This record gives sequence, C-alpha cells and structure tokens, in this order.
Amino acid sequence: MSPLGPRPPRAHASVDNLRTYLLDGADTTPHRPAVIQAAPGGGLETVTYEELTARTDRCAEALDALGLDVGDRVVIESDTSADALATLLACATLGLPFVPVAPGLPDERLHAIIAGAEPALYLQAEDGTRTGIPEPVGTGRFGPGGPALERAPAPRGPRRRRVVTPVDTAYIIFTSGTTGRPKGVVMSHRGVVSFLRGVRASGFLTAEDRVAGTAPLQFDFALFDIGFALSHGAALVPVPRDRLSWPRRFLAFLREAGVTQVDAVPSLWRPALRHEPEALAALGESGAVRGVLFSGEAFPPGELRALQKLLPKARFINLYGPTEVMAISVTELPNPLPPEAERLSIGTAVPGAEVTLIGTDGRVVDGSGTVGEIHVRSTSLFSGYWNDPETTRTALVPDPLDPASGRMVLKTGDLASVGPDGCLYFHGRADSQVQIRGNRVELAEVEVRFAAFPGVTGAVAMVLAQDDDEPRLHVFVTRTADGPAPDAKEITAFVRAGLPAYMVPHHLHLVDAFPLTPNGKVDGTALRALASS
Repeated sequence: MSPLGPRPPRAHASVDNLRTYLLDGADTTPHRPAVIQAAPGGGLETVTYEELTARTDRCAEALDALGLDVGDRVVIESDTSADALATLLACATLGLPFVPVAPGLPDERLHAIIAGAEPALYLQAEDGTRTGIPEPVGTGRFGPGGPALERAPAPRGPRRRRVVTPVDTAYIIFTSGTTGRPKGVVMSHRGVVSFLRGVRASGFLTAEDRVAGTAPLQFDFALFDIGFALSHGAALVPVPRDRLSWPRRFLAFLREAGVTQVDAVPSLWRPALRHEPEALAALGESGAVRGVLFSGEAFPPGELRALQKLLPKARFINLYGPTEVMAISVTELPNPLPPEAERLSIGTAVPGAEVTLIGTDGRVVDGSGTVGEIHVRSTSLFSGYWNDPETTRTALVPDPLDPASGRMVLKTGDLASVGPDGCLYFHGRADSQVQIRGNRVELAEVEVRFAAFPGVTGAVAMVLAQDDDEPRLHVFVTRTADGPAPDAKEITAFVRAGLPAYMVPHHLHLVDAFPLTPNGKVDGTALRALASS
C-alpha cells in the first residue's frame, strides 16, 4: 500500500492510455517478441510481450510505493531498450508524465529541463553515469527488476484522486526554443493513441515485422517507432548507438536481428550509400528489408533514388509532421521515384486529421501550386507548451474556417502546396526553425547561446547545404570593438557545454560586422557568400 492510501487504479483498458494500447499484444499474443535488442554479452536478447508487461508492472509497483500523484513528472535518461520501454509504460500506467532525455546530454541542458519541468523523480539506466541531479528531485536507476531508489523524492502532497484519464499528460518532449530555453511539448494519452490508430489504419506493418528504431529516446521519432511497432503487435529492434556511425556495423546488425522495416532520418543512409552499397544491395536482393520509413528532414531525391535502386523490393514511407501533433501524414512513395519528381509528396493527413493551407492574407489557399501555411485539426493535437501559455497561443489558434466554434487548430509554421495529384508538397518553414540530422533546431536558441559568451556582441545562425547535400550549421558572431577577439575553441566549448551535439555548429565565423540589406536587415546572401569563400 502506498503512503497516500490504497493503490491507485491502473490505466483502464476501456479508455485511451498509452500503456493499455501498446501492451494489448500481451493479451492476444503474449509469446510474440516485443523487443529484440543487443544483449550485454553479445548476440541478441528477445523480450516477449508477456515479459515486457511483467517488467512494466514491476516498475509500476515500485513507482506506486513512492506515493507520486497523477501529473508528477519523471525524467528518464536512457537509450531505447526493453527496460526503458517498461519504465515509460509504467509511468503511463500511473499517470506520471515521462520526460525522455538521451545519455550524453550536457549537464547544463539537462538542468534547464529539470528546472522547467520540476520533476518529482529522475531515473537512469543501470549503467548510467549521470551525477549531480539537484534536490529535491528523487533519483534512481532501472533495470529488468524495476527501479532502485537512490534518493527519495520530496513529499509533494496529494492533489488528485489518482485516477488516470485520457486527457492526462502522457509525456513531455523538450525541443529547441526561441527564447534560449528548451520548450516542452505536452502530449496527452488521447492525442498519442489517436494518432497511432490513424497510422495503424494505413496498414504499413504486420505483427510479423521487426522495426529498427534508430532515433535517440528524447527525439519524438523514437516514441513514434515504439508506438508504431507495439501498436501493430510487431517487434521493436533498437539499433545500438555505437552501430549507427559505422555503416558496416549498422547493416550487419540489421541482418543479424532480422529487421524487416528500418525507421531512420535520411542522413543515416548517406554513409551506407557511399561506403557499403554492396551490403545494402545484399539486403535488397534477399528481400529482408521490406520497408524504409524516414522523417525529420528532407530526403534528397537523388539519394532516395540511389537507395531505392539498392532496395527495389522495399516500400518507402515518408513520415511528416511536427512534435506538436506527433506527425500529420504517413505517405508511401513510388519505388522507383519518377525521374521528374523534384519534391517528395507528404500525401494527405492520417485518418482522424485534416490539413488546411492558409495564405498570408488569412484565407484558404485554393488550387494547386500555391503555397500556404499548414493548419491541422485533429484529436492528436498537443495540449500546449509546458508552462508557456504565451507560446502556446501562437501555435494553438482558433480554427480559421470556423472561429465561432471555439475549436483550436495547430498553426504549424510549415509551408506546403497542393500538387496536381491532390497531395501535399512541403516547401520549408515560415520561421527560423530548421532540421539538423532529423533534430528540430530553433536557430534563435543557438544564437542566444553564442551571444551569452563574454565578448560576443551578436550571433546569426543559418543552415547551408554542401556539395554532398548534407546540411551544415554555420554561426557568424561579432565581438566588442575594443576587446580582444574571442577564441573560437573557447566559444565552441562554451556552446557545447549548454547545447546538445546536434545544435553545435559545424562552422564558426568571426566577423567584424554583419552585412546589412538596404532595409537594415542582416544580409543572408552576403553571409552565405562569406561562408563559401
């Protein structure tokens, strides 16, 4: 029995809850693999749906004993694994929003997330090395037997009757924010389950599939992989992080684990295309890999065609959408891609969602070829940005087609047009948000970090494409006129201490002043020319 009274009811199977939806396979096919992962001593370890449910229940029982209430946040630092999944699902069982972060996140960044989320508990995997978690946050480690408490969370007092509802928060994903602070995207159980039901209706997976997940756990693409696999009764195959940078090891792991579907950002395929085309072709000839799903950044059509040539039997699926709605569309592309295709279709919205394009005049964009901003109406909309009502109001806006209804829609900031085929085609961002290797980056946050370095008076960040189409993050900084020039290595070390690796620029340029256009704005064209000189 918990300190606050009788054990709280578990997530009820008759209502939308992440735990009950994803572990439905434990009732129908308990002995089917749920997770196939690298074993500590080598080889593979298989965790069935029955065992994953048992681990989830052990973890939920231990968390329940701490007396945490519905809504108390739990930070989980780990790579994707069966034990991490059990911990996430245990939190969902008890209505504890989980905040996933990846190992290696800079301390300063993690502490900023902790300061913002005010979690009751921080958990890391058994082999985690993180120290210095501030009080009064409780700490512990988790493994197959559940969590082991190291420091008890501070008493928080009861606030709810501890009944978990579909509108309660399932998780909070912290992404790059324009203010220099991480921005927390709050997703409810109903929102996540609603989206996953829509994806399931598309029929891209079967229970026989083995889905390779490649994204870090703090990236919403990783949560999609988890939901995509488990909601179909399929097996999730987390690819070890140390295999991703080595294409030969990456492809060998796919073969060893019998992977049939690979979910990855497009940039992950680039090294394999360059250095291991024969190994890729072998996967294609055997027909082992039947599906490739990508998201997070644009797939250059030339590289996509090259991959399709090596995997001619595979289905290619373009997942599009922001964290605030998990995703909007899941679109199968033709294999091979037609030679005249210059942009990849993002199709239409998943069942249960609808997209409207709104022009700069506030009116609906009608006809093909005209660009408008994507607005989404769906039950899978996020609840808001954590503790940031002002920013929430800029994203969740009254439905422009029916403002009197009180219904809110997501104003994405993404631009698109409708093609002659009736499908949507992406045209980039309306603001300064970009994608770096599949990770969402607010250029303003990068600029704020650089500007905080002593002696730096301003910073401008931009993404420039290289000859190989790999996007590179460039930052230009100015300095005080009467002071010494800041050391580039010291600036980079300062930035690296506060931002995740994907937000650290590839190139740093020290300039005396920013070139300006006639209307006084920073001249991006001139900066691009400077970067290429």
